[in-house]
Amino acid sequence: MKEEFLIQTRQVMGDDRFDRFMQALGEEPSVSVRVNPLKAGGAVVEGERVPWCPTGYYLSARPNFTFDPLLHAGAYYVQEASSMFVDLVLRQHVDRPVAMLDLCAAPGGKSTAARAALPEGSVLVSNEPVRQRASILLENITKWGWPDSYVTSYYPHAFVKAKARFDVILCDVPCSGEGMFRKDPKAQAEWSPKNVEKCWQLQREIVADAWQCLSDGGLLIYSTCTFNLKENEENVRWMVEELGAEVLPVATEAEWGITGSLLAGFSEPVYRFIPGFTRGEGLFVAVMRKKGSLPLTPSKGKGDLEGLRAPDYEAVAMVDVGYGQALSFLRGEALVLADQTPRGIVGISFMGRLLGYAKNIGNRANNLYPKEWRIKTTHIPTEYEAILRFT
Repeated sequence: MKEEFLIQTRQVMGDDRFDRFMQALGEEPSVSVRVNPLKAGGAVVEGERVPWCPTGYYLSARPNFTFDPLLHAGAYYVQEASSMFVDLVLRQHVDRPVAMLDLCAAPGGKSTAARAALPEGSVLVSNEPVRQRASILLENITKWGWPDSYVTSYYPHAFVKAKARFDVILCDVPCSGEGMFRKDPKAQAEWSPKNVEKCWQLQREIVADAWQCLSDGGLLIYSTCTFNLKENEENVRWMVEELGAEVLPVATEAEWGITGSLLAGFSEPVYRFIPGFTRGEGLFVAVMRKKGSLPLTPSKGKGDLEGLRAPDYEAVAMVDVGYGQALSFLRGEALVLADQTPRGIVGISFMGRLLGYAKNIGNRANNLYPKEWRIKTTHIPTEYEAILRFT
């Protein structure tokens, strides 16, 4: 680990907190999932609940998620527990239908959490500027399966040019990634003071664009997965002083181990997740409101911007398959279905949850599962290792 990071982070955290943090970096990170209420209502997960997210659970060990068809069906999402905090933020501060933009959304963890937490009748636009990452985002949003969810791939200023307006905007901005050092050695290798400088300036540009697209009275959620003050408290102070943002509190419990500001004299309510104190990876969150009154009806959303679309078929029948056939389907293989299966497009499901579609021509059903979504390995587990159990 780079010496500059160690010196800087000790100064930010103080000796005692820094020592516990460094100890935690040598420990195994938690494994957690979040259940999809739309597709897995009544599911039981053998694990401890994430305290700030009612649908989140810590698992005792990391299973091989690739071979669970229910993951591919969108019945649950594998997400780092700290990031589930967006669920609590929205449930506390949004009490009516809204149009929401997740501006830097890939791979989709916070977007899927947000869509499940938003009031009925809300609209969510999940945006990712990098096209390749937008494809992954589209896959995850499609599998999550909630209505009024759209995926776009634009740089933030495009929303300004389109005069789009949103009632809630999540800016989970690109950052120096210090909070992911335990899980991602690449983040350690790429860290540098120069990159920190580059990041905080980019973050302000993104927020400035987002602020122009935020309705009066709207909510902006700012988050990073890093520890330094420049990308966190100093950016929040800039939003307050330059944009007129009002920083809002989020009610938390002391036993969760969430830390407030680490900047002396900084009085605004902000929330830091630090390994060793909170059961999750590093995260910083601040919630801000734009002055004015929120409209009674949701704003128009994404304006004239075109969204991305996944293949969509009107299935004439659903065919529930066993574990082996489900994996064959997810690998892109043709299936042989029961003789009574109708010809044409059919939905292929596992435990009643839709995986995708096939075209049944009688002697076989040709696979229509998108190629980029398919499982690449040919290994077939002997037993199904279930994450969700249905009562």
